[in-house]
Amino acid sequence: MSDSNPATPGKAAFHQLIAGLTAEIAGKPLDGTLDQWLNATHGAGSARFEALRQACIGGVAEGWLCEREGGGIRYGRVFKAEDALHRFSVDVVDMQDIAGPHHTHPHGEIDLIMPLDDHPATFDGRPAGWCVYGPGTAHRPTVAQGRALVLYLLPEGQIKFTP
Repeated sequence: MSDSNPATPGKAAFHQLIAGLTAEIAGKPLDGTLDQWLNATHGAGSARFEALRQACIGGVAEGWLCEREGGGIRYGRVFKAEDALHRFSVDVVDMQDIAGPHHTHPHGEIDLIMPLDDHPATFDGRPAGWCVYGPGTAHRPTVAQGRALVLYLLPEGQIKFTP
């Protein structure tokens, strides 16, 4: 099985959803302008947000998303960086009231925050929607006030965990 030829109908549909999104953001700087554009265009409550949220919830239920667990966090790389995804890799994590491992983003990181509780969780203090970190930034990803799925798009799949 290759990453560009997903094995399940749900995973194939998810790949198409992500490819459509990455086509819109390919070549744009990862900065505050992209953050604002993503939230205005595909933010919480939008059709794209809901489609991605439902695909992620379905993928967790089907077992092809967040298939690994460590340190109280379920996670997994769904797709490696590839041309069909405009050189973004795709990871999804399932976190509840926890801080993940500190890391840096050599080329930046785009996060989609999808709370799963009635009392919406935040990710790094941000509510449902998008959060863009520019190249060279670092953080300790933190979900507070509940449970959330967080989708990560990483240019070229680049992430560096702090020892």
